Amino acid sequence: MKPISLLIALAWPLAAQCAPEFDTKQIERGRYLVRTTGCNDCHTPQYAQRGGNVAEKDWLIGDAMGWHGHWGTTYPTNLRKTVRAMTEQQWLEYAGSVKTRPPMPWFSLHAMEQGDLRAIYHFVRSLGDSGHAVPAALPPGQKPATPYVDLRPVMPGAAQRQ
Repeated sequence: MKPISLLIALAWPLAAQCAPEFDTKQIERGRYLVRTTGCNDCHTPQYAQRGGNVAEKDWLIGDAMGWHGHWGTTYPTNLRKTVRAMTEQQWLEYAGSVKTRPPMPWFSLHAMEQGDLRAIYHFVRSLGDSGHAVPAALPPGQKPATPYVDLRPVMPGAAQRQ
């Protein structure tokens, strides 16, 4: 046996032990949950506008489309960056306790079963890294420079008074 072949033969079992395990069932479950629970609607640019027709490689990278209301302006975070910075346990603790500004339904994360949160974690990690940055949230009273959805209530007759 050649020295290189011997080295590969000896190193292969060790490499297999060190490689991250990707549980295909977990990833598929996470993909299903992300697709059906609305994560992409905000965290993937143009997902809702395109009727879900966005390549998976572009999912969950955050968006510069703001959500403006009495709380200020919120921007959907880059979930791929967020999740990659956490261990599974940190993600479970975060998802179970986070309280964000609208329109993020953080209370839905709190209601999810641990198995579903784990599946989402593994799916998001399987997407790989994305360096996409999103704007920082803005305080109340500050007008966003980016496109935004205005969620402030419209008073009846307001259009006639302007």
